Amino acid sequence: MTTINQIAWDDTVLPFQLDRSGVRGRVARLDGVLEHILSRHDYPAPVAALVAEVALLTALIGPTIKLRWKLSIQVRGNGAVRTIAADYYAPSADGGPARIRAWASFDADRLDDRPPFEQIGEGYFAILIDQGAGNLPYQGITPLASGSLSACAGTYFAQSEQIPTSFTLSYGQSRMAGDAERWRAGGVMLQTLPAQPMDAGKGGSGENGLIEAADILQGAQSEDWNRANHLLSTVEPMELIGPSVAPTDLLVRLFHEETPRVFDPQRVEFGCSCSADRVRGTLAIYSAKDIRHMTTDQGTVTADCQFCGAHYEFDPASLGFEATVDAEGNALSGAEERG
Repeated sequence: MTTINQIAWDDTVLPFQLDRSGVRGRVARLDGVLEHILSRHDYPAPVAALVAEVALLTALIGPTIKLRWKLSIQVRGNGAVRTIAADYYAPSADGGPARIRAWASFDADRLDDRPPFEQIGEGYFAILIDQGAGNLPYQGITPLASGSLSACAGTYFAQSEQIPTSFTLSYGQSRMAGDAERWRAGGVMLQTLPAQPMDAGKGGSGENGLIEAADILQGAQSEDWNRANHLLSTVEPMELIGPSVAPTDLLVRLFHEETPRVFDPQRVEFGCSCSADRVRGTLAIYSAKDIRHMTTDQGTVTADCQFCGAHYEFDPASLGFEATVDAEGNALSGAEERG
C-alpha cells in the first residue's frame, strides 16, 4: 500500500528557511527518479551508491540556481570509477517538473572492498551551469577530498562561491509492505551567506588548504551556522529517505527552535535530452572517411545514450559534413553536400 506521505513527497525538492538563524536549505526525496536511473544499468553496489549520491546532490543544488536550462555535476578520477555525471534541467514552464539524469563509467576489474568514494581515486568535482544559447557556460572545479562527494560539493561552494554549504544524505534499497525492493534517497542541504568575502589566495583550514565554512563565518553568524548543523546531525537515515516522515514533519522535528518556514516544492522526474538530431549534430564534424570507420558490418552507424540507454541507428551517408543524403534518405543537392 502506498502512503499519503509517499504520494505527496516522493521525487520532490522542498525549499525552506530557518528564520532564527538566517540559514536556508532544501529537503529532497528521490524515489521513482532514482529507481529509473539505476534500473537502466547493472551497476555494482559501490558504483550505484556513487550515482545515487550524485543524483541526490544534483536534485538539491539545481533549484538553488536561477537556472534557465541545465546544471551538471561531473566527477572524474583515476580509480576504478572513472566518471560520474548528472544533469538537472530546469522546468520548461512555471509549475512544471525539473528533469534529472545520471550515469557512471567504471572498470569492474579494479573495484574492491574499499568505501565507494575511495574507488574514484584522485581527480576533481565540477559543477557546470549552462544557461542556453547566447550565454557563456560557467564551470567551477574543486579537487576530490574530505571523504565523500557531498563534502566535495560543500567545498565547491566554499571555494568557488564563498557560501558555507553542507549536505546530509541517505540512500539505499528498501522494501515497503506489499511492494518490490527499490531505490530511495533523501537529503538535506543547508546554506548561508558569508558575512564578508575572504582572500581565497590565502587558502583555508581544510584538506590541502581548501576553504571551509569556519574560514568564512565569524561571530553570531558562525554560531547560527554551527547550531543548525548540529541539529541536522541528529537526523536518522530513514527520516531522510522516508516515506513515513514527511519533509515538513522532519523540519519541525529537527529545527522547531529555529522557526522553519517552507516554500513551494519543486517536482522532479527522470528526463534525458538525447535525440537522433543531437547525435547527428555531434557527428557533423566528421568526414566521410571518419564515418566509414564508425560503420558496422551491417552497414549502419550506431549510438547508445549512456544516460537512458536509447539506441540509435543511422545511414552512414546521412552523417558528417560530407553527407550525401538527409535524415529521410533524400539526396542532397551539390550545394547542400558542400555546406
